Amino acid sequence: RVTGVCKVQEVFVRPFNESVSLWYTFGGGTKLIVDLGVVRPSLTVLLPSSEEQDQGNVALVCLANRGFPGGWKLGWRLGAGGALQGSQSLEVLEKDGHYSWSSSLTLPTDQWRKSGSVTCEASLKDQTPITHTLEPHHCSQ
Repeated sequence: RVTGVCKVQEVFVRPFNESVSLWYTFGGGTKLIVDLGVVRPSLTVLLPSSEEQDQGNVALVCLANRGFPGGWKLGWRLGAGGALQGSQSLEVLEKDGHYSWSSSLTLPTDQWRKSGSVTCEASLKDQTPITHTLEPHHCSQ
């Protein structure tokens, strides 16, 4: 778990035996899939500007980069243990076989400022979730 004080930072956890599954097609369509494990994505959170906060609503964006396999869930939690919220983009398969995607959440400015914490969370099946937590009350207004 990473807790930031509204300081944008990239959080990345890379397993020691990282590998990527790529697929190859032979002849008339035989598909070979080499699955070599899970690669945890890095999370980057884009913060709302002070101008945006002054307009009544804020948009939070979380970018997940270079994860594998596909199928990760990405969303936002308000406060401790809140339900996962936000909209998730479609995954983009990069040339190197990794996936990237994003999640966004729009909130009224007062809800953003009063929430104790806002967490971007990426999860996949039985994997430990990856989180990036913000504390809005520390953000400049």
